[in-house]
Amino acid sequence: MLLMSILWVNYLSAQSNRNRDEVVIQTSAQCEMCKTRIESTLAYEKGVIRSNLDLESRKVSVVYRPKRTNPEKIRRAIASVGYDADEVTADKLAYSKLPGCCKKPDDKDYIPH
Repeated sequence: MLLMSILWVNYLSAQSNRNRDEVVIQTSAQCEMCKTRIESTLAYEKGVIRSNLDLESRKVSVVYRPKRTNPEKIRRAIASVGYDADEVTADKLAYSKLPGCCKKPDDKDYIPH
């Protein structure tokens, strides 16, 4: 009985991992506010299980369900709040509303921390 339980748990774990995928996306994030904004946006994106933005590399790792979303939708979600996401350029209106510290360093409105 114990052996059957162990095998069943392993089977369920393997099934669960097949229903997940991960993508790493380069962003234009600059600070903790950017991190919060991007991770919060992705938390509401259908199919996203979790995300973590590393500010040093500006890369966000996203674990998602491939049946519910895909990397392109995730990139567009990031761009919709004002950040570049790989080759997807930030939405201009959303970018213009970002605080100065969240803008790109080459932008005239950029304000360093």
